[in-house]
Amino acid sequence: MNPGEGSGMAQILNNDQFLMATMPETNLAIVPVRYKPLWQDVTPVVTVPDDDLLVTHINQTADLLRMQGPKVHAGETQTSEEWLSTHSLEYMKLTIAHLLTQGRLITTKSHFKRKHLEFSATSINEFESQLYEAVELYHRRIGWLMQGSRKIFGLVKGTKVGVLVDASNANCSLGKLYDFQQCLLGLIDEQLCYKKQLYFSSFGTEESSLWSTPRDINVRTLHEARMWIQALEPSGGCNLLHALKKMLLVRDLNSLVVILGGSPDQSTHVLFDYIEQCMVGRKALSVHMVAFDCSSSVTEHVVKKLAEVMGGRFHCNVSLSQMCKVGRRSPAMLGDKDADPNYYSCDIHHLQSELQRSEEVLRTIKEMRQGLLGDTLISIMQEISEEVAKLPSAHFLPKPPMHDRPLSIEMPNFLPKTSADWLKTNGLKAKKLSLYQILAPNAFSPIEDFVPILRKTVSSTLHEKAMMQFEWHDGTVKNVHVDPPLLYNYQKQLTKAVKMYEKRIDWLTTGSRQIWGTVGEKRVLILIDTSLTNAMYIIHIQHSLRLLLEQQMTNKECFNIMAFGKGIKALSNEMVTPTPDNLQDAWKWVLDLECEGSRNLMNALKYVMEVDALEDAPECQGIYLFTSGVPDQEEAVLCSYVAELCAGRDLRIHICLFSINTLDMIPARFATPRETAVVYRDLANSSKGRFHWFNETGIIDSDDINIIMSEIEKAVNFSQKCALLVDSLKQRSGHKQLEGGSDTLSSRGDKQAVARLPGPKPTALTLARMQPKEESAEETNSPFKALTWRPNSTKATTASASSMKSSGSSEKDNKQRKSQKVSQCVFYTEEGNRVGCVFKKYPKAKSVRKSIPFAALPKEEDVCSTKQWLQRFSLKRLKLDLHKLVSGPDCTHQKKLVPAVNKKVAAKYCTIFPSIEVNGVVKHLQFQPQELEAYIEQLERVIRRYAQRMQWLLSGSRRLFGTVLEKKVCILLDTSGSMDIYLPEVKKELTSLIWEQLQKNCTSFNLLSFSDKVHMWKHTLQEATDEACHDAVQWVSEVKAHGSTCTLEALQAAFQLADVQAFYLLTDGKPDTSCQLVLKEVEQMTQRKQITIHTTSFNCSDSTANNFLKRLASQTGGRYHRCTGDVDGHLVAHRILTEGLTNEDDPILPAFEGDDLQRLADEIGRARRFLTQARAFRELLLEKQQKSDSQNSTSVSSQVSEKPNSLSSRRI
Repeated sequence: MNPGEGSGMAQILNNDQFLMATMPETNLAIVPVRYKPLWQDVTPVVTVPDDDLLVTHINQTADLLRMQGPKVHAGETQTSEEWLSTHSLEYMKLTIAHLLTQGRLITTKSHFKRKHLEFSATSINEFESQLYEAVELYHRRIGWLMQGSRKIFGLVKGTKVGVLVDASNANCSLGKLYDFQQCLLGLIDEQLCYKKQLYFSSFGTEESSLWSTPRDINVRTLHEARMWIQALEPSGGCNLLHALKKMLLVRDLNSLVVILGGSPDQSTHVLFDYIEQCMVGRKALSVHMVAFDCSSSVTEHVVKKLAEVMGGRFHCNVSLSQMCKVGRRSPAMLGDKDADPNYYSCDIHHLQSELQRSEEVLRTIKEMRQGLLGDTLISIMQEISEEVAKLPSAHFLPKPPMHDRPLSIEMPNFLPKTSADWLKTNGLKAKKLSLYQILAPNAFSPIEDFVPILRKTVSSTLHEKAMMQFEWHDGTVKNVHVDPPLLYNYQKQLTKAVKMYEKRIDWLTTGSRQIWGTVGEKRVLILIDTSLTNAMYIIHIQHSLRLLLEQQMTNKECFNIMAFGKGIKALSNEMVTPTPDNLQDAWKWVLDLECEGSRNLMNALKYVMEVDALEDAPECQGIYLFTSGVPDQEEAVLCSYVAELCAGRDLRIHICLFSINTLDMIPARFATPRETAVVYRDLANSSKGRFHWFNETGIIDSDDINIIMSEIEKAVNFSQKCALLVDSLKQRSGHKQLEGGSDTLSSRGDKQAVARLPGPKPTALTLARMQPKEESAEETNSPFKALTWRPNSTKATTASASSMKSSGSSEKDNKQRKSQKVSQCVFYTEEGNRVGCVFKKYPKAKSVRKSIPFAALPKEEDVCSTKQWLQRFSLKRLKLDLHKLVSGPDCTHQKKLVPAVNKKVAAKYCTIFPSIEVNGVVKHLQFQPQELEAYIEQLERVIRRYAQRMQWLLSGSRRLFGTVLEKKVCILLDTSGSMDIYLPEVKKELTSLIWEQLQKNCTSFNLLSFSDKVHMWKHTLQEATDEACHDAVQWVSEVKAHGSTCTLEALQAAFQLADVQAFYLLTDGKPDTSCQLVLKEVEQMTQRKQITIHTTSFNCSDSTANNFLKRLASQTGGRYHRCTGDVDGHLVAHRILTEGLTNEDDPILPAFEGDDLQRLADEIGRARRFLTQARAFRELLLEKQQKSDSQNSTSVSSQVSEKPNSLSSRRI
């Protein structure tokens, strides 16, 4: 409040006539209290919907839509002075004088010499609320003035505006011109485009105008103005006087904007005198002076003085860097009372003055609440009782119906189990419903053995009709006898099992199990997070505990509840039995819980262990932690403590995480919901407990449900494999039936055929009936005459001795078929009475067209290199090589010379099958479109599986370090000075490597860092236990980058480790020594001790260094890895899995340089080429088929038309 205003306040209070006139005199009777009116809903103002055409890059369209858009609000065209005429404190009756009129003047006998004003609390609160609304309105107005072009140039008034732009060298210098042009373009787009007429002029040494007269606003005008602004160039000095002379001669302007960026060439008194003379009689022109991004005090003085002389407004814009140079503070900061209010803008100054008046009124209200204002006593009636003020905030939160009623205790009729324990008796393996258990009695491993008589290795074959090749769970391939009825029955059993699992999931998502999961232990402790951040969710916590006490506590031996926040509160100092009385007492204790303090989980766990360690106390089996946020302690500290705590004890810590959508306060440690879930999942895993995550809408993640879902997926997978086996068997039997269908029919029709006796068993022969094996290899073609076997019976139907050479030749002669010449030799083996048989002549082999195989792909990822993985799942291994499928002996396009016509003629089937070129050779495509469809489907499955493998290789620690294959490894980390800026990222990835790969897949490991010296974590390999991993992570966090790169010394130190199998070297450049020297020394060391070295190039673009790492890995049988294109690789894999493969070249795979990723990318590219060719072949076949169909239809129609003519000719 100004001094003048303060004296005015004193005069008002001392004016008895004013008080008697405005405040009716009353006695000291109790004034009825006015209650605060109810809140009223306010209907929002209907806004104009956006036009779709606003999203455009064409300036003309945007300008046209601006002119056709909604009208500008009146407050957006008013200056602050004009706006305050309807929004000032005086206009809204929020001054001190208006406040005093709401009081009542009280006269008493004891206070007849002093004035006593009495106000109701409602009136004071309403007045204060309105005043705060006014303050907020002023702040919003200031914020609006500080946006866009208004922050740079202020608010431009008028409808016919002339703009005078400073184009001097000082304002349009090289580093300043572009920003100046962009600001001017923003001024046009935001303010000037809504005017009626515009006129632009620039000045430097000379003045230059865009138009001779003001122009009306249209699309063309705005376009010309933009082009003119973009063509601005430095024009010498700053002749402001000459520019103003010409600008003031332009008629029909009601507003003039002068943008000055430097000091004018003329002296200030000459400039002011001339302007003062010119402005005489020109009241209709509104002048707005702008100082653009200027730190010169002369420029500011000129702008302010010219605005004062011309009766206009001013606006000064100073960049932050220039403010720092001149040592000023930004006056735009509203709370800065020391800043000069006249410095920034006239509009801002008026609003700041009104804000100061508001602060004075608020200060006065504060004094009134203290009971005294000047020499006048003030009393405010209190409407809120002290008892209500003492109630906790949770008392006013919404509660479920009958929240405070006693518990309705339920008694379960069975002992609940966790999903893992339940599956031990109800899982597929426990029910003997695993597909491998069903197929095991009829599965046979392929046998491959060496036959001495043949002098080669012979493998067993499978039956063509009833046996299929099937991949076993261990990766081997077995020959399986397919029994369709058995598999159909098995699928029905799987369906029943899946329905049972779905019922289990429904049961897990009802009642208290949706919040706590399944409480399976007999002695449990409930640990509740009652920190201050859960204050608004205390009712949720209480209701969750109510459901738990009612549904899952009655069948326990004992329980206890503890809450931690500001301190630790326990239901009892020891475990209590879950009797009805104890459960009701526990519920009453829960109702008194309050949230305060921080989330000190470590202190709570220590207290729990101290209570559990008391003598004669039953040992706790399960701790259920109910929390909503990340604990105060670090994850590594908590996990290590919990792992040590639960080691050797029958104790599990289960996590029930409740996600909170909003936080009223920021906790000591903040993390996103996903990060919080990761922390608590690791904490649960440290004690081999379970993790349960939910929010107000339902369950997000639960170990109990996940394990059931995996069992359902396994059952579905088994059912699909059964269907594929049966379908494959049907396809194969269908082809065989078509080939031999006539034989089957003829054999069934010949009912009187004489039954042929079976051939003699080889074991019935004697040595006298055998030809001794005395002939050499050259005499094997001589006629075989020693084998003269005669049966015991002399019936005519008995097969003769020639049946050993050609079985069933008489039947084939009766059927007029050519007999196949087969000769064989029978001999005794060295093992007992066993007989062997050797074929000497084989029937002529028939060409068999290759069928499309089914690709058996793994569901889970194998920890192996890409080379090893592709040895099992490459296109060649899966028999999906398109070139080999179409490259059979009958597929070759052949031409032979015919002597009669003396030219080469193609084979008779060349016109039947389409011709294609494969690797430069013309082939005939002997496939059906349906077979190519099946091939395309299989190939798309394989490519999607390859994309999943690529995602796995690019995820987690494998992205930077690759896949760790060996069991005993040592990690060598480069910590030279060049790694300093990247070391935090490498530490994070190395920590992930320790927990993700070393702890899970390795038996022992060690860490080594090297710069100018070598630092080793331990002197020997350490077992990959949780304690060792925690220690390793702590050692990694203390590693620092400095010095040079002693790669050779690091390798020599690592070679001293005993039993190590492989090194994983990560570096960002060449070693300090010669690369050849390092390779030579490593070669000598590997000769003495065979160790594989895998190398990783990190952020290294030096080709020499990368080539060195490649050679080092290749020399020792290792792999080279470089993480480039990981983001693009993830994107390509995601697009393949979601969008499919419609184009061979889209999406484009990144150019990977690591061995694993490069091999996989090459295989994906090969598969995509095959896919494109297969689609082209399918189109070719369809086109060929359409042509043949059209030709057949034409021939049929011609035959029908010729038939009547033939009949008529026969009659004649």
